[in-house]
Amino acid sequence: MRILITGGAGFIGSHLTERLLREDNEVIAIDNFFTGSRDNVKRFLDDKNYEVIRHDVTVPFFAEVDMIFNLACPASPVHYQRFPVQTLKTSLLGSINMLELARGKNARIIQASTSEVYGDPNISPQVETYWGNVNPIGIRACYDEGKRASEALFFDYNRQFNLDIKIARIFNTYGPNMALNDGRVVSNFIVQALQNMPITIYGDGLQTRSFCFVSDLVDGLYKLAFSDDGIQGPMNLGNPKEFTMIQLAELIIELTGSKSKIEYKTLPADDPKQRKPDISKAQKELNWRPTVELREGIEASIPYFSAALSK
Repeated sequence: MRILITGGAGFIGSHLTERLLREDNEVIAIDNFFTGSRDNVKRFLDDKNYEVIRHDVTVPFFAEVDMIFNLACPASPVHYQRFPVQTLKTSLLGSINMLELARGKNARIIQASTSEVYGDPNISPQVETYWGNVNPIGIRACYDEGKRASEALFFDYNRQFNLDIKIARIFNTYGPNMALNDGRVVSNFIVQALQNMPITIYGDGLQTRSFCFVSDLVDGLYKLAFSDDGIQGPMNLGNPKEFTMIQLAELIIELTGSKSKIEYKTLPADDPKQRKPDISKAQKELNWRPTVELREGIEASIPYFSAALSK
């Protein structure tokens, strides 16, 4: 198949590219390189089935494609809170432009949504039928509400134009190719630990996240994309094993052999206290579940961050 990936030079986009090329697909990656990196995709440049194009999804894009993965959007609070208007435009205009491309080419389109549509949840684990608890005017709203509106657009295009859509709600994902400065907790902690800097925990450190290694996440995205027409989602993709921030920090200190100490800072506004996906839907409909344990995934990620810091 000829497959377009928006945000194709990003963390998840680069791993997805590798999987799609391995399965003998052609891949077109578009990226404005705001958070994506050329280093993530340079290993594909000699592949005759791959091309990367500098392009912003807020501007219409045209190509002959059979399938679209819409991954483009800053996913780190550091980036989307610095450029909230651009983040919202990427979610909304980017979705519209890709939906129109899919409509014109009769292509299947997969939306990379997020667990942030659940906001600071009142239930745990979070199931796809839960409508969420989101502050629509808070500092995270540019991302949270942008993704929620994108989901609405996808289903409206399906209802009005019978467009072939699928939606994945991605929970915390980590692994090689993450940006050193992306502000997400796993990359933050590993970079701080490798430099023997204080590991910064916001709040009391008892808030939880569920961490999915990137190879597991890509496997879920792939299975969703190539699943039966009747499987649209939204579909939670994440690891249901919960860890506190203190547990994560202690594990990373152990695995890096760091001399770092934990430093506590004020919890940012609207920061979710809990993240735990209910993945029973993905297990039933996709026969998917994550297999990489947190210790194993962190061990596999440390060499990448160590090499990146030494550049």
